[in-house]
Amino acid sequence: MDIIRILVAIVVPPLGVFLQVGIGKDFWINLLLTFLGYIPGIVHAIWIIAKR
Repeated sequence: MDIIRILVAIVVPPLGVFLQVGIGKDFWINLLLTFLGYIPGIVHAIWIIAKR
């Protein structure tokens, strides 16, 4: 299941984080990072998915 979350995180980073942790602090941080730059959002999403 983590492979699917990582693939989703590459396409839409906030959705990948949402699938892993729900709406919380990490989701909002990722949404902000995605708006500021797409690559930081991807890196953060993959880090959150790999960490848990």
